[in-house]
Amino acid sequence: MSSNNQCNELIFYVNGTRIIEKNADPEEMLLSYLRKKVHLTGTKYGCGGGGCGACTVMVSTYNPFQDRVHHFSANACLFPICSLYGAAVTTVEGIGSTKTRLHPVQERIAKAHGSQCGFCTPGMVMSMYTLLRNNPEPTMEDIREGLTAHPRCLCLLAFHSDSLPVNRTGTVFTTSPRMLIEDTTELSLDSALSWVWVVSAVVMLLAQKQGAQQLCFQSDRIRWISPVDLSDLLELRSTYPEAPLLVGNTNVGPNMKLKGAIYPMIIAPGRIAELSTVKEGEDGITFGAACSLTAVKDELKRAVSELAAEKTKIFQALLQTLSCLAAKQIRNVATLGGNILSANPKYDLNSIMAAAGCTLTLVSKGGSREIQLNEEFFTGFGKTVLRPDEILLSVHIFYSRQWEFVSAFRQAQRREFAFSIVNAGMKVVFKEETNIVDSLSIFYGGVGPTLVRARRTCQELVGRPWEEALLWEACRLAGDDVCLSPSAPGGRTEFKKTLTLSFLFKFYMQVLLKLKEMDVCVTDLPPEYLSALKAFENEMPQGYHSYQAVSSAQSLEDPIGRPTVHQSAFKQATGEAVYYDDIPSIDGELFLFLVTSTRPHAKIMSIDASEAVSMPGVVTFLSTKDVPGNNRRQWLTEVEELFAEEKVTCVGQIIGGFVANTREEAKRAAERVKIKYEDLSPVFFTIEEAIQHQSFFKPERKLERGNVEEAFEKVDCILEGEIYMGGQEHFYMETQGVIAVPKGEDGEMHLFVGTQHAAYTQEVVAATLGVDANKVTCHVKRLGGGFGGKVMKIAVIASAAATAAHKTGRSVRCVLDRGDDMLITGGRHPFLGKYKVGFSKDGTILAADITYYSNGGSTLDESSFIMEKALLHMDNCYKIPNLRGRGLVCKTYLPSNTAFRGFGGPQGMMVIESVLHEVAAKCSLPAEKVRDINMYKEEAYTHHRQLFEPRDMVRCWEECLKKSAYHNRRLGIEEFNAHNRWKKRGISAVPLKFGIGFSKGFFNQGAALVHIYKDGSVLVIHGGTEMGQGINTKMIQVASRVLQIPMSSIHISESCTGSVPNAAPSAASFGTDAVGMAVKDACEKLMKRLEPIMRENPKYSWAEWIKKAYCEKISLSATGFFMGPHTSVDWEKGEGQAYFYFTCGACCSEVEIDCLTGDHKNIRTDIVMDVGHSINPALDVGQIEGGFVQGLGLFTLEELKFSPEGVLLTRGPSQYKIPALCDIPPQLNTHLLADTSNPHAIYCSKGIGEPTVFFGCTIFYAIKEAIAAARKDSGLSGNFPLNSPATPEKIRLACVDRFTQMVPAAEPGTFTPWAVDV
Repeated sequence: MSSNNQCNELIFYVNGTRIIEKNADPEEMLLSYLRKKVHLTGTKYGCGGGGCGACTVMVSTYNPFQDRVHHFSANACLFPICSLYGAAVTTVEGIGSTKTRLHPVQERIAKAHGSQCGFCTPGMVMSMYTLLRNNPEPTMEDIREGLTAHPRCLCLLAFHSDSLPVNRTGTVFTTSPRMLIEDTTELSLDSALSWVWVVSAVVMLLAQKQGAQQLCFQSDRIRWISPVDLSDLLELRSTYPEAPLLVGNTNVGPNMKLKGAIYPMIIAPGRIAELSTVKEGEDGITFGAACSLTAVKDELKRAVSELAAEKTKIFQALLQTLSCLAAKQIRNVATLGGNILSANPKYDLNSIMAAAGCTLTLVSKGGSREIQLNEEFFTGFGKTVLRPDEILLSVHIFYSRQWEFVSAFRQAQRREFAFSIVNAGMKVVFKEETNIVDSLSIFYGGVGPTLVRARRTCQELVGRPWEEALLWEACRLAGDDVCLSPSAPGGRTEFKKTLTLSFLFKFYMQVLLKLKEMDVCVTDLPPEYLSALKAFENEMPQGYHSYQAVSSAQSLEDPIGRPTVHQSAFKQATGEAVYYDDIPSIDGELFLFLVTSTRPHAKIMSIDASEAVSMPGVVTFLSTKDVPGNNRRQWLTEVEELFAEEKVTCVGQIIGGFVANTREEAKRAAERVKIKYEDLSPVFFTIEEAIQHQSFFKPERKLERGNVEEAFEKVDCILEGEIYMGGQEHFYMETQGVIAVPKGEDGEMHLFVGTQHAAYTQEVVAATLGVDANKVTCHVKRLGGGFGGKVMKIAVIASAAATAAHKTGRSVRCVLDRGDDMLITGGRHPFLGKYKVGFSKDGTILAADITYYSNGGSTLDESSFIMEKALLHMDNCYKIPNLRGRGLVCKTYLPSNTAFRGFGGPQGMMVIESVLHEVAAKCSLPAEKVRDINMYKEEAYTHHRQLFEPRDMVRCWEECLKKSAYHNRRLGIEEFNAHNRWKKRGISAVPLKFGIGFSKGFFNQGAALVHIYKDGSVLVIHGGTEMGQGINTKMIQVASRVLQIPMSSIHISESCTGSVPNAAPSAASFGTDAVGMAVKDACEKLMKRLEPIMRENPKYSWAEWIKKAYCEKISLSATGFFMGPHTSVDWEKGEGQAYFYFTCGACCSEVEIDCLTGDHKNIRTDIVMDVGHSINPALDVGQIEGGFVQGLGLFTLEELKFSPEGVLLTRGPSQYKIPALCDIPPQLNTHLLADTSNPHAIYCSKGIGEPTVFFGCTIFYAIKEAIAAARKDSGLSGNFPLNSPATPEKIRLACVDRFTQMVPAAEPGTFTPWAVDV
């Protein structure tokens, strides 16, 4: 097409502002454009791969065929700006603000306590806003579907059907037809809210003016062309056969962003009418290849609702798959053709469409052809039979026939929004009115590099009756058709082959039932088999919360004990809350991208950065020689390096970094650096290998009570065993990073940083720069989640950025990509617990000897402290008279693991709970009875000789059993299991005793600074860090009570080392205790100074008292300090007051498992917690439930996978799955124990941030109970191993049956596994 018919100006709207971009970069995504160029930072970077929903926006485009504007949610991180021509983008800032007015969705999520750290709150708001924009009266399923893209956050629970704002503002949700607007560069809007009135008209007007022009955008590396019609597209395809076709960018985008792929030419055919049309014909429906998956789903739903059921069997199978395929934001842009042509066997649609016999229409300049979608269409991973000049025009999906039956199956790590591990499509056609197979199609995805057809199975079963003999013959033949090497990519080969048989069995049963319904004479299906055919339904979580109301005698102005809304909730809901990477760039600011090791143990022979430094925009390369102070620092008994000097000891160790003008330039330079290594020995990664090499950090820790050896001689029974507990990624939504700003005088450096321990970051950066700590100031506004991961590792990243700022003399920003964050920063320690336990026949445990091994990685970090906490919690709630624990931290060649919510406590308690569970099984007793028998019942000393009063712990336990109706439900579960062979249920209740505070006593301190200004307003500064737990809100409540002024008069700006020095980390569930007492102390000092004036002038207002005090030269500023208890443990003697006090609770969970697939559904959870006198019940409930959900992930879902070469394979949300909405129990009830008090802490409250992570183990043990029931049906009894997390793979393989026995496991040592358990 001639240049005269080309347009190289990009025109679109953002929140009512017309954007004309004359130099649109095809590589730029909407997210970075919004944040950097439009300066709208409410849209957040969470993962960069469309897996977290934090960057959700609403995009509005005009559909000329339907003559209406289409509004849809999308991930800004995957949306190229060049795709936006003629579109309108609405961000969270565009729908409401605290400066104007809130949109009802923003108001709802804030007032319903639905925002904690708040980082991904704007994304949730936009998901719901878009839903309501399209559907003012959504169903609960619509709401649930809209929130699927937002994993883990308990903010999701705020959107209940009885409280969702539906059409509250009338016209806000009205999609008006046409409106006439003036074509002005800037729309004349009275406020941001007015934009929602005119968005439709803007888009329609712009689309009409667009005309038939080819869009062409060019950058230094990529040319983007959007053809105007089909002939234009085919001409371009012929000219540029290697150029990818891009519509949704859900495949090309991640390849470019995450894999470094470069495409010099991109063709974007999104405007081609023929590619987006849907035609209903006599034998089926034809979809244009560019139809979005959402459009396909909507059309299929319409067809199913309007057509006869026998014609829509294929449609129903496709809908079943589409319902759990990706999230709404992905389906809105991902296309049917893109899903097919990606040729990825993990994508679910190909297997069912191949089985259904769908056909594809391919076109080129030379003509068109029609081919069938089958295994021959795929020639290899990511490859198809399309000729270079061809495109996929359309996909035809046939109507089904009467004697045809079709089913789709999938099993993933998570039920929704996860790639399938194995997927399958199956279709059988019978000779009319018989059960004789006329044809059979079985296709599998995920069991090879391409789609696999069970060819021999399909051929040999034709002509045979649909009966049990056919089933077992099919399983035998399918076992031969599916060939998987034990070393196959993705691993899980035994599980995958088992799934192929399980799916066959399910299909066999489904068809058998259908034939029975059609009066064909077939074998009856045993009634206990029927539940296997019912898929788990995903439900919107609901719950009941109870807490003790404040006394009627308490003043209404006193906020303590009241469920006050999070102080930043409204700002978080509108995107106005500022996180470190939202701070505007300083003029001349640079970006640092870190270079990390690709070898686990090697000597660095040379580093050649010459080519990289010469690249455009690159300023310098940073390495150990650039550190002005100390590159090495002493940490306990170990020396740790900032930049690797002579050798590396893990993949992901920081070697250096590139400083450039932009993130993209720095990243490209890092990809060009040449590092030569010389591999060193030994190299090992697992706990077992470390034990073999006797590779441990010092010192070994030990605790012992009683005489274990003597007790073993007197017990009735002895049981030995072990349990492995995998690690966990923090997956805070805000990745780690910092802005280092050199002040240009006296070596001063200011850091705007996301850290839980600002004082430590200050200390490490000062040592790195070779300056005193008073020259380094750390500012912390808020964190987008921390979970312990931002205590230690952020200091290293901050030091690197500060070194870059020192070298260049300019501000330097460093923000880790999600994959690098996961690679560099480590996570929760994997643990191996080996135990020997002696007990009596009634289940009383008399002796236990436990050895703990943790995988510390290559450096010490906080591993020794974490092991200590595991040992200190090894008794949990049980008084075992003879108890011994030893702890060894393994030194391996992995990135070092670090602090994580719970800090070793969950691992320590998990082993003793496993002991209790196994003892119960051995004694044929209910597990809760054995727990009750061994529980502390009266005041006693723990195994580390700290006095413990268990009264409230026992109350929690008893109330939990009562409120959960545990015993009645257990009987019901036994009844259910007796009548269901392939679905089983389990229930588990577990008590909790968790130590609060630091066992290193010097950390148990808090400080605060309180200023009163002349107008009466109050500024509070404290040493804690706000990371979603609500510490700022609670501190304002404390100050409000003491000063007797409204909370609205009190402000907390930030945490700053220049205001409150030497603060302890916000960790150990001790933040509120420490800084709360400090704030109280400072406020009491001020009130004591004001007391004479207040007494002399009782009728004055607060502001008048303050003015009077100022005039009388009374100081209106005070420091507060809390010197907490001296806690310590004498590890030589094995005793000590380790904790300030204990927070106790109990939890009961019920699950149901699918014995054939390993899938499970969490049915109900009840939690009872003793939090003393809660300062803020709403915040405490949020922390309790948030901790539980994170624990749910730890014990059942989240798996870190390392290659045999020590490379982390799970480096993003597509590979690593955290809990999503489908994982939260539909019924989640939380109760705060009434009539309790804690004299040790601020206003008799208790710390609650960490303990409930452990309650995720109730899901694990309920699953184990369900597995035991399944094994019993297979004739297996007694104890069996199950390691954490209880993933679908582990559940399925533990449910031993005829299908698992048909898949023999490969002999260890005979192959190289794809991944290892470290």
